[in-house]
Amino acid sequence: MLRIPVALGELRNLLKTFDRESLSLDIEEEAISRLAIVGPVNSGKSTLVNLLLGERVSPVTAVPGTTKEVITQRLGPFTVMDTPGFGEVGGVERGDTALEALREADVAVLLFDGAAGLRKGDYDLYQRLKAEKRPIVVALNKIDLIGQDLELVLNDAQSKLGVSVVPISAKKGTNVASILLPRIIEMRPALAVALGRELPLYRRRMVRSVIRNTSMLNLLIGMEPIPFLDIPLLLASQMRMTLRIATIYGESMGPERAKELITTIAGGVLLRYAAQQVLKFVAGPGWIISGMIAGAGTWAMGQVAVAYFESKKRLSGVQLRELYRQLFRLPTPRNPLRSISHRIRGLLAGLRRGR
Repeated sequence: MLRIPVALGELRNLLKTFDRESLSLDIEEEAISRLAIVGPVNSGKSTLVNLLLGERVSPVTAVPGTTKEVITQRLGPFTVMDTPGFGEVGGVERGDTALEALREADVAVLLFDGAAGLRKGDYDLYQRLKAEKRPIVVALNKIDLIGQDLELVLNDAQSKLGVSVVPISAKKGTNVASILLPRIIEMRPALAVALGRELPLYRRRMVRSVIRNTSMLNLLIGMEPIPFLDIPLLLASQMRMTLRIATIYGESMGPERAKELITTIAGGVLLRYAAQQVLKFVAGPGWIISGMIAGAGTWAMGQVAVAYFESKKRLSGVQLRELYRQLFRLPTPRNPLRSISHRIRGLLAGLRRGR
């Protein structure tokens, strides 16, 4: 769920980007991001980097301190940084090198060796890095070696650090896509564009994150009690979402084209906005329902945009509007993503059959 501070940050960005050229540049800048993997020696940083990139770019051995300098892997404009480990004997200079990489990163993953248990040096390192005021996600690696004591080890780490810790296995990939990446996106939502564009393995998960966050933001915007005040913000938010999805799929699309796609998907989008505004005259419940409609409509619009780009832009305007109509009018099932994916797959299968 989109946290309130993050939502307010997104709202401030929207207010800054009513100029459409600035909006386009803003989305391009989101793809230029830096993710740093930091942690003690032998915590599995290089293994995690190799897993994320889908290839061996960082040396992995049983010898502590194998990575002696920052290994920067560029994927288009996106950069992943594997750093030397902290705590190596005589490795002060290497620790400083890793610290500099952290300062240059948009967000960092601090990786600890779960099999070794959390030590005082790990706590001290967390406090040291926390003082740098950079977004940090803490992860406990090597859970495949812990076994039945995982819950005890995890609770101990969280109690000592005073922060939520993500249990993962970089070697086996456990919880990396399902928990670690979403936590990174929570810390910096804009990173979803870079991760989705340059790491196709995680593309759909990143797109879902973009749609979910935008839908929650528009739910809050739609609850604005003054009629018609929220319309420019809703449109700007949906344009930003569409541009983000297009960028993740490697498509070039300007704000005008994004607005055209939104109009094609939703039909008379301004008329729909106007109908939503009527509810604002019913104080309290009307505001809540108005917000829910704005959020649900944005969510459905995002799903249709995904279908459009996954079809290589072969879906017609009629098909886009029909899919949007079906999604937007559906009651919320227990697993909406499954029913939606079935519908999208059916449409794409029809296209492949030449329908």
